[in-house]
Amino acid sequence: MTWQLSELLPVLSGHEGWQVRQHEQAIVIQNEDNIEAYLAVAGEQILVEVLLFPQQQVRDVAALNEHVLRTHKMFPLSTIGINEIDGDSYYVAFGSLSSQSKQESILIEVATLFRNVEAFIDLYQEYLMERAS
Repeated sequence: MTWQLSELLPVLSGHEGWQVRQHEQAIVIQNEDNIEAYLAVAGEQILVEVLLFPQQQVRDVAALNEHVLRTHKMFPLSTIGINEIDGDSYYVAFGSLSSQSKQESILIEVATLFRNVEAFIDLYQEYLMERAS
């Protein structure tokens, strides 16, 4: 069976601590720490993604990119990429799995991504500029 968004909504909504809603061609999943993940089904893949921080917030992009390439494999089921959104570049954490994956695997992927996002932010914090209050 290949998953569709309409079938994934009740599966994800049943997870304790997650608020789930559909937005256009994606499902937005918010955890208890107010981190939002975006899940989309694209052909034979399910993609789950979380925005980490804008590239403009990085002190030394080359140094961070090298550090990311050396450390991202420490985190199961997730990796780091850069996406362009409205003309700005953002670091994102993402995971992907087959659109025919078992329900349990999808839930594990999303839960693991949420855990990894916090670890990514902690690990890469030293490369980020302080935000103005």
